[in-house]
Amino acid sequence: MFENLTDKLEAAFRQIRGESRITDLNVANTVKDIRRALVDADVNYRVAKEFTDRVREKAIGQKVIQSVSPGQLLVKIVQDELASLMGGSQSDLDLQGNPAVILVVGLQGSGKTTFSGKLANHLKNRRGRSPLLVAADVYRPAAMEQLRVLAEQVEVDVFLEPGNTDPVDIARKAVAAARSRNRNVVIVDTAGRLAVDEAMMAEVAAIRDAVQPREILFVADAMTGQDAVNTAKAFHDRLDFTGVVLTKLDGDARGGAALSIRHTVDEPIKFVSNGEKMDALDVFHPDRMAQRILGMGDITSLVEKAQQQYDEEQARRLEKKIRKNQFDFQDFLDQLQQIRKMGSLKDLMGMIPGVGKALKDVDISDDAFKGVEAIIRSMTPAERADPDLIDMSRKKRIALGSGKDLSEVNQFMKQFDQMRQMMRTMQKMPAGMRMGPGRR
Repeated sequence: MFENLTDKLEAAFRQIRGESRITDLNVANTVKDIRRALVDADVNYRVAKEFTDRVREKAIGQKVIQSVSPGQLLVKIVQDELASLMGGSQSDLDLQGNPAVILVVGLQGSGKTTFSGKLANHLKNRRGRSPLLVAADVYRPAAMEQLRVLAEQVEVDVFLEPGNTDPVDIARKAVAAARSRNRNVVIVDTAGRLAVDEAMMAEVAAIRDAVQPREILFVADAMTGQDAVNTAKAFHDRLDFTGVVLTKLDGDARGGAALSIRHTVDEPIKFVSNGEKMDALDVFHPDRMAQRILGMGDITSLVEKAQQQYDEEQARRLEKKIRKNQFDFQDFLDQLQQIRKMGSLKDLMGMIPGVGKALKDVDISDDAFKGVEAIIRSMTPAERADPDLIDMSRKKRIALGSGKDLSEVNQFMKQFDQMRQMMRTMQKMPAGMRMGPGRR
């Protein structure tokens, strides 16, 4: 999402690299290019100007210590200011109350219903909550059915009243139903319109007054840029919402909404959503997003995603098998599936410092492993467990079963064997050397 902004900021910093000290002139030139980069990313000009004025003020007169270059110092200032612009620190959901009611609002097409399903999944699997999804959109065709399908997909309860055309009554009954069903969070998916109108605002305000939500989350389509910011202000002026959700961050957006919305409505961005999968929802961390914008990656989030899929006992068993050179095709298949659960491959690569920029023009499909998976799934259990069992006749059968050429099967077998040898070599190394700097 921020690729163009990252490139332009990097070009701006390039001007001051190699300078021995910070001066009014080199800071002024760099700051001018930073402001232009922000405006090009659809950040409001006033917001961009205030941002760069703060950067200039902090940079001028800074003493540059010997081990830090002026360029590095300016990058650090910009990083801190970007994080501050987007909220400074992560803001958690208020889940007090039994049940805690969360109202989801926004324009039609912003992704409210999909987000509601993702939030239910997040609260269930990461927070140990028992959510109830509520279909309060009585206008959009198939809205109730969509929410029912999502609820079934993430295995949570859903409250539906197909014959009821009063969303306020539906929401009120849903809260009562949550208490009787021992559900401790109620997520109300409200109706939207193609544009802000008084009828929609009055309806959502009436639902708010009826169920007294702990959280009102405004869902904004990041791809609409500054329009999302303007819509957020209109909703906030009427509903005084408590947080923002940015959807479609994986789309071809310039990033202005993420950088401007907090400054405009003075409410935190609480979640960001990428893709259609129900687990593609992340808590928003301003400091980590600032790092990603500046091309520094986001190792912390990558580790957290890995930990969510991490099975300590399975890892111990896997290490023992590697030590004994018993790592097989089934183990490899299991690891591929764990990686896929972590999210988009390109998004994961973008969290590794330096890798995101290197791969920005490379199309990394989430289906990249499908061919390998087809080859492994065409093997018998015995073949998966013992790679040495596979001779030429078995390879031909596997190629036929997976729809691959024999050459592709041979290439995969060779690469797998090389990987096993590398794993075994690394396991023989002393523990302190395996991850040491500069080791290959």
